[in-house]
Amino acid sequence: MSNKIACDHCHLEFSQDVMIEDNGHHFCCNGCQGVFHLLSDEGLDSFYDKAKNVKLSPPTQQYEDSSNFDSPAFYDKFVKTNSDGFSEVSLIIEGIHCSACVWLNEKALHKMDGVVEANINFTNNKAHIVWADDVVKLSQIIDMIRAIGYNAFPYDASLQEAHANKVRKDYYLRMSVAIFAAMNVMWIAVAQYAGYFSGITQEMKTILNIAEGVLATPVLFYSGWVFFRGAYYGLRNKVVNMDLLVATGALTTYVYSVYITITEHGEAYFDSVSMIITFVLVGKFLEVLSKKSAADTLDVIGKHLPSEVKTIQNSKIVTVKLDDVSVGDTIVVSSGERVLIDGDILKGEGSFDESNLTGESEPIFKKVGEKVISGTISIDADIQYKATKDFEHSTLSNLVTLLESAINKKPKIEQLANKLSEHFSTTILALSFITFCAWWFWPHSFEESLMVGISVIIIACPCALGLATPVATLVGLSLGTKKGILFKEAAQLETMAKADVLVVDKTGTLTYGKPEVSKENIFIEFNKTLLYSLVKNSKHPVALGVKQFVKTEDEILFDEYMQLPAKGIVARVNGSLILGGNYQLMQDNGIESNFESEKTLFYFAIERQIVAIYELEDKIKEGAKELVESLKTRNLETIMLTGDHKKSAFDIANTVGISDVNYELSPQDKLEFIDKLHSEGKVVVMVGDGINDVLALAKADIGIVMGSGSDIAIEVGDIVLMNNSLKSLLDAFKISKTTFTLIKQNFAISLIYNGITIPLAMAGLIIPLIAAISMSFSSLLVVGNSMRIKVKWEKG
Repeated sequence: MSNKIACDHCHLEFSQDVMIEDNGHHFCCNGCQGVFHLLSDEGLDSFYDKAKNVKLSPPTQQYEDSSNFDSPAFYDKFVKTNSDGFSEVSLIIEGIHCSACVWLNEKALHKMDGVVEANINFTNNKAHIVWADDVVKLSQIIDMIRAIGYNAFPYDASLQEAHANKVRKDYYLRMSVAIFAAMNVMWIAVAQYAGYFSGITQEMKTILNIAEGVLATPVLFYSGWVFFRGAYYGLRNKVVNMDLLVATGALTTYVYSVYITITEHGEAYFDSVSMIITFVLVGKFLEVLSKKSAADTLDVIGKHLPSEVKTIQNSKIVTVKLDDVSVGDTIVVSSGERVLIDGDILKGEGSFDESNLTGESEPIFKKVGEKVISGTISIDADIQYKATKDFEHSTLSNLVTLLESAINKKPKIEQLANKLSEHFSTTILALSFITFCAWWFWPHSFEESLMVGISVIIIACPCALGLATPVATLVGLSLGTKKGILFKEAAQLETMAKADVLVVDKTGTLTYGKPEVSKENIFIEFNKTLLYSLVKNSKHPVALGVKQFVKTEDEILFDEYMQLPAKGIVARVNGSLILGGNYQLMQDNGIESNFESEKTLFYFAIERQIVAIYELEDKIKEGAKELVESLKTRNLETIMLTGDHKKSAFDIANTVGISDVNYELSPQDKLEFIDKLHSEGKVVVMVGDGINDVLALAKADIGIVMGSGSDIAIEVGDIVLMNNSLKSLLDAFKISKTTFTLIKQNFAISLIYNGITIPLAMAGLIIPLIAAISMSFSSLLVVGNSMRIKVKWEKG
C-alpha cells in the first residue's frame, strides 16, 4: 500500500505515485499546481495559513466561455452603472467553503487593476463587485475567480427562490420519513415497555429491537442528516451548536442500541433515536418555513410595474420600453394610468393621486408647466409631458434603491434558543464525558459507564429546548390566522412582543382612505337618480363617495356630458344644465354660495341653482381610539407619521388620542424617522398601507400592512391584517405578547427540568430507558404549555 500525502493546494490526500512534484511541493493535478503558483506570484500565499485545515475542491476547466459575461444581453440584464460611472454586478461564488475562501477571492479581485470594490457575504456566497469597465472587463474578473479554483454565475432572484423551494421540499421528505418511522417505532416500543415490566423473552425482545433498528436507521441517517451536516460545519468553524448535541446523542444511542441488539444484553433505545431526530427536525423545519422569500426586492416591485410607456415620435404615438426612454422624450399618459417617469407637463391638465407616495389624501391638480412624479396615478388627466429623468434615476426607481438598502440593513431578530443552546450543548457534552470517565475510573465496567454517560446526553437532549420556540409560535401563528392576522415569519411574534413604539400612517390605516358623505344638505328636492347618473362614471374619490351615498338602480342618459379636471362634471339633459363638483365649478358658472364647512364639499346644481351640498370626510376606522388607549396601558408609545397636511393630521390624531404627530413627510422622511427611533434603542412596529410607507415598513423591526394596501406594501410587510381591522392590530400585539411569555416559560421548564434530571443521571440514578421517557415527558410538557396560548390570549 503506497503512502498518501496531501496536495499543497486543495489538501486532499492522494497516493504519492500520482502526485506532481514541484520544488518540494506536491500537487494532485495541474489545476492545483497552477493556482498555487498564481497565489504565490500575487503575494496571496498566506491564504494557505488561513485554510490549512480546510479541504478544497481541485479547480476544473469545464466552464462556459467567459466572454459571454461581456455580451450586451448580459449587461442589460445583470450589470448596472452607479452614480460614479462604475459598473456593478451581483454574483454567486461557487466553491466557497470557509472564511478563508472569502478572504482569498476578495484579495485576488482587489489586486486586479480596475476593480473598485469586491465584497462577499459568507452566509449566501453572494458577491457585490464594482469595477471600471474601461480598465478591466467582467470576463477577466470571472477568469480570475476561476483561476484560483472557484466559479461564478450571476445572481438571479428566481434561481435563488427555486433553490429555497428545493430546500423546503427536501425538508418535507425528511420530516415525512421521520414521522412515519417514529410512529411505527413507538408502537413497537409500547410492546417493549410492557414487556419490561410484565416479562418478555430475550428472543422476542431481539426481534422487536431489530424491527425498531430497521425503522430508526433511515430516521437517523436520512432525516437526521441535516444535524450531522450542521454539526460538521459547526465544528469546522469552532462552534458547538445544538446540531452537534442532537447528532452526538442520537448517534451514540444508535450505536449502543445496535451493540445491545447484537449481544442480546440490556435495553436498546431505538425509539429514543427516532424521537430525538423527529422532534428536533420538526423545529428545524419550522425555521425553514419561517424564512422570507429569497426573491430580490427589485423583482418584487418590478413585477407590479408596466414595462412600457407611450411616447410621441414623428407625430405618432409609439410604445417603447421603460429603459429606452431618454431625457427630453415626450410621454403620453391617459386617465387611470400610472406615471412611470418624472417630467414636466406640455399639454393637458387634471388631477393626480399622489397618496401612494406622499400620503396626501386629496387629489392634486396639475397643469401645463408643472411637474408630474413617477409612481402617481392620473385620475382624470390626459396629458403629454417631457421626461426630465430616465427611469433609472426617477423617483420610483430611487424608491426601489432605498427600499433594497432598508431591507438589507434591517435589524436581525434575536433567537433565544440559539443563544442558550450554544452554551448548553457544550456543557452537556462536557458533563457527559466527565461522567463517563468518572464512572469508568471509579471503577465500573465500560458498559455501565457508557450507559450512564449516554443517560446524561439523552436526558439532557435539547428536545424541550428546541421545541420551546417553534411549538409556541406555531400555536400563536395558527391563532393569528384564525383572527385574520398573517405573520410571515414565526420569529416576528417574539420581536413584536418586545416592541415599545407603534408608528402609524394616517390615510388608509387610521382612516378608511376614501372620502364618505358625512352630511347631506338639501335645499330643493330633486331626483337623486339625476345625481347618481352624473357621478356614476367619474373616477374622482369625491364623486365616488357621493355615488356610494346616493346609489340608485335607475340611470338617466345625458344629452351632453363632460368632466372638467379638478373641478367637476357638466351635463345637459332635456335642455337643463346639470353641474356637480367643487365651488370653483360653481363660480365658473356664475353661482355663488356662502356655505362654510371645514370638510370637503360637493355642490350639486340644476339650472345654475344649488339644490344640495354634500359634506365628505375620510372617516376614522372603528376601534382606532380603543387601540391607542389599549396600547397606552401596555406601555406602548403611539406616533403618527403622515404625508398629509397639518390640519388633517391633527384632526385625526386628536380624535383618536395620539399626541405625537408628524405631518407632510416624504417616504424618505419616514425612513429617517424610523432610523432616529432605532438610534434611541427603540423596537419599532410600523403600520401602513401604501407605497409611500414601503421604506418605513422595510426599515422598522416589524412592518404591518392592511390587507387592502398596495401589492408592493403587502409583499414588503412582515405582518398582513387580512380584514383591515384595527382590532386585528390589537389582537396581533396580544397574541405576540402571550406567545412570547409562554416561550419564556417553556425555556424555564426546560432549564429547570435539566437542572434536576442531569445531576440524577450523572449519579447513575437514571437508566437510559427512564432518561428517554423523561426526555419525552419534558417535550410533552413544553407542548402542553404552548397550547395554553389560546386560553391566555382570551384573557388578554
